[in-house]
Amino acid sequence: MTTRRSIIMAGAAAMLAWLPAAASAQEPIRLGEMNSYTALPAFTLPYRKGWQLALDQINADGGIDGRPIEVISRDDNAQPGDAIRIAEEFVSSDRVAVIWGGFFSNVGLALTDFAKQRKVPYLATEPLADAIVWSAGNRYTFRLRPSTAMQSAMLAEEAAKLDATRWAIVAPNYAYGTDAVTAFKAELLKRKPDVEFVGEQWPPQGKIDAGPTVRALEAMKPDAIFNVTFGGDLAKFVREGEIRGLFEDRDVVSLLSGEPEYLEPLGAEAPEGWIVTGYPWYAIDTPEHKAFAEAYEAAYGEHPYAGSLVGYNSMLSLAAALRKAGSEDAEALVDAFEELEVVDAPSGTFRYRASDHQSTMGAWVGKTAVEDGKGVMVDWRYADGADYLPTDEAARALRPAE
Repeated sequence: MTTRRSIIMAGAAAMLAWLPAAASAQEPIRLGEMNSYTALPAFTLPYRKGWQLALDQINADGGIDGRPIEVISRDDNAQPGDAIRIAEEFVSSDRVAVIWGGFFSNVGLALTDFAKQRKVPYLATEPLADAIVWSAGNRYTFRLRPSTAMQSAMLAEEAAKLDATRWAIVAPNYAYGTDAVTAFKAELLKRKPDVEFVGEQWPPQGKIDAGPTVRALEAMKPDAIFNVTFGGDLAKFVREGEIRGLFEDRDVVSLLSGEPEYLEPLGAEAPEGWIVTGYPWYAIDTPEHKAFAEAYEAAYGEHPYAGSLVGYNSMLSLAAALRKAGSEDAEALVDAFEELEVVDAPSGTFRYRASDHQSTMGAWVGKTAVEDGKGVMVDWRYADGADYLPTDEAARALRPAE
């Protein structure tokens, strides 16, 4: 009996010793996500649906080495202060492996500095300011979307083909707008040195007074306009400009305006013939994109938006980094992100450069049109982000020494 009892107790002890290890193997990998969900729902709500779709697919396929991914999501209210408070909670209380998200560039820049100070990986999925990976870049920050410099270069390439020489500018007065204008001017002058910039309008983001802005631009008598406004400001600008004839016989080159988040609300009032970056989801026929679009529509009963694509690609990026790192350790994840290749993405394979931590995800460039009472993109092409980035050597020179 003593021997039998000893055998039973030994077996029970062995099983108890095994249980914590088994439970630990199934513990979720926590990721801390934040975005401006209430401030800009047109983009961020599809974005959330995009990353949720990818998350569901990854977890249904076994997660990361058998461990599911858990996302703790918060609303940063488009305020840098709120974003920093949330990030601190993520790190101190929630013990997340990565912080990711952000929409507005001022929020992204605040989180970029937080990542540097706290030595935690940060994936800036949507903020476009060049400083995030260049002048304020650091070891712990990476960026997914093509930056203002990249998209401005794509547009300048098309703008240089126009007959226009006198250009006027309208852009929101914060980092995204100022970076975009600086980049567009430099890229257009590089391609067409005889152009002249005759004036600028800098309305506050989300508070454009469209009437005076349009009148000021008209008074400049430009041949063409470079527009950087988006969201509600874009709608007000388009409608006021149409009423006052600002766009008649003038070329307009416009950042992001081909994205369905901003084009669809205009309906039949959408501008025609503008050169834009955007997302013609209805016409992209690659197998990867078709699979994504079909799964998205099946899950949510609506077509994907640009935000949906960014959200989906962000989760694919995080999963790829976790697999490559084989660890939740911050330094291992940072090392994994450098030269990380994300394959089979709906927008095509892209990678995160070691030189500046910018991804090579591209954008679609084309013209706006109205079809069946809706704004769409036509005559578009996919512009590979890798073709619009500085060399690795030049990129390193743009970053602070570490």
